Amino acid sequence: MINPTPRAARLLVLLAAFVCAACGLVYELELVALGSYLLGDSVTEASVVLSVMVCAMGVGSLLAKRFTLRPAASFALVESLLALVGGLSVIALYGCFVWLGHYQAALVGFASLIGLLIGAEIPLLMTLMQRIRRQEAGRAVADLFAADYVGALVGGLAFPFLLLPTLGQLTGALLTGVVNTVAGGLIAFWLFRAEPAPRVRLLLGLCSGAVVVVLALAWAGSGAFERAAQRRLYGGPVRLSLQSRFQQIVLTGGPGQDADAARLYLSGRLAVCGHDQAAYHAALTDPALRGAPHARVLVLGGGDGLAARHVLATPGVRRVTVVEQDPVLLRLAEADPVLRTLNGGALADPRVRLVTADAFGWLRTAPRQEHPYDVIVADLPSAGLDAADKLYTREFYGLVRRMLAPGGRLVVHTGTRLWSVADTLRAVGLHATGYAAPGRSTACVDAAMPSPAWRFVLASPAPLPPDALRGVQPLAEPPDEPLRVATLLGPP
Repeated sequence: MINPTPRAARLLVLLAAFVCAACGLVYELELVALGSYLLGDSVTEASVVLSVMVCAMGVGSLLAKRFTLRPAASFALVESLLALVGGLSVIALYGCFVWLGHYQAALVGFASLIGLLIGAEIPLLMTLMQRIRRQEAGRAVADLFAADYVGALVGGLAFPFLLLPTLGQLTGALLTGVVNTVAGGLIAFWLFRAEPAPRVRLLLGLCSGAVVVVLALAWAGSGAFERAAQRRLYGGPVRLSLQSRFQQIVLTGGPGQDADAARLYLSGRLAVCGHDQAAYHAALTDPALRGAPHARVLVLGGGDGLAARHVLATPGVRRVTVVEQDPVLLRLAEADPVLRTLNGGALADPRVRLVTADAFGWLRTAPRQEHPYDVIVADLPSAGLDAADKLYTREFYGLVRRMLAPGGRLVVHTGTRLWSVADTLRAVGLHATGYAAPGRSTACVDAAMPSPAWRFVLASPAPLPPDALRGVQPLAEPPDEPLRVATLLGPP
């Protein structure tokens, strides 16, 4: 068997460091992304994962000192364990969330284990480099850390732009585990094959092979596992499940069923229920459209096409612009027969212009003089989700106000942050009034769950006429409450 030169051997060790760093960062981002999708609090999830993993990496580095006498065998074992834990982390955490309900404790446990194993890599790799050729410590550390940091960059970019959109979280984590195992095997079974005794090499080979088999079996059963988990989570058979760059999109209710039975979930949250979508979108759009100019309408969000359908049903509407950041949701709303039934093919209407962009970014760059709108409908993700909080701030509403024609109206679905939204709209010079409509029908919620009223704010640069809220319930603002203006640096 060919033995590499010392220079080539050092490059291979640095390559292993590069690959392992990329895999480690993928595991880290998998945990952050999964927690954000399931719980909607990306700041908390990122803080927990990063702080726990960094602390555990320090502990892992200390523990690795005990294994530097057999660095090649130890490295192979560490990579096998890391591949097993990291590769199965997504499927295990998702199962904990669906069946056990103890997600946070499991997240801390996995972050700790992964951090311990990642922390053990650098001391072992450093020892291997010095065994190839003694080098001044500072230079060796610089080489190793350069490979580690560049690998982390590649892993960090590969996760959102390659692994997540093409493979999804579960398969992406499993594939990363296989790569981890191969990296460890390259070191122990070829480059430093003389270090482990034959019996140790056999045990390490069996261990690495077993890890690959377990990961392969997990991949083979991932479809059945996901279907079972989704059935448990959504209370019925899942007809379609897609993972976009921005969210998980799940449709329940078969194409042969009544469209009223269909449900659309975005990142685990019920976004559309066929039974009550007409009532919801009527409450959202009618007050803004009634008794005022409405020839030009802007819908922010609304990628399902339902708000556009209700707007287009109003006589006098000539142009509707829909700004939705997720192209997968837009394509689904146009292609899926059930969603097309619900939205009436509104997105294909010649009066509709589709814009695939983040609402905040689009508002910053859209020339005001080219886009004066009589009505703006903010059909956006619920406030309280970190990714959506910027869409409920003074800066965002300032951009929205620039797009309103004189006498135009803006309506916002506020969820639980009604008066914060109202105060923030007033802070940009709009007159704002809160109103409510009955919440979800019993067909769209569990009998044990409350069904609070939907809450909205209607706003305009001019005072609203008394009949603007006809047919809905106006809400009186609580007295003696402090201002609750949300900003980008001080979200609600």
